[in-house]
Amino acid sequence: QVQLVESGGGLVQPGESLRLSCAASGWITNIYLMAWHRQAPGKQRELVARINSGGSTNYLDSVKGRFTISRDDAKNTVYLQMNSLKPEDTAVYYCYGNIKVPGRSANDYWGQGTQVTVSS
Repeated sequence: QVQLVESGGGLVQPGESLRLSCAASGWITNIYLMAWHRQAPGKQRELVARINSGGSTNYLDSVKGRFTISRDDAKNTVYLQMNSLKPEDTAVYYCYGNIKVPGRSANDYWGQGTQVTVSS
């Protein structure tokens, strides 16, 4: 069974930084795409950033230049460095992974979410 566990959320002031981490555990063969999504109250979940197994990245327009996604395959971990945070970044952030386990095709897995609040 695969689990994704996020950490690093919290309350910060506008302009400050946070680093989110998401570690995948279980009997994992390969981790393909990894990503961060977020959902603000009353809004739909949106893709914030994604990174494939080759290291190529894509970002939501509103976070380009401020957020950086990275991964450490040796640790089965994906990170989201968030700089110059704004109140509109406030949301629950969810980790996503497309992960293969032995004997099965790759499946989609989600973390439980971590709250990020940006407020003065």
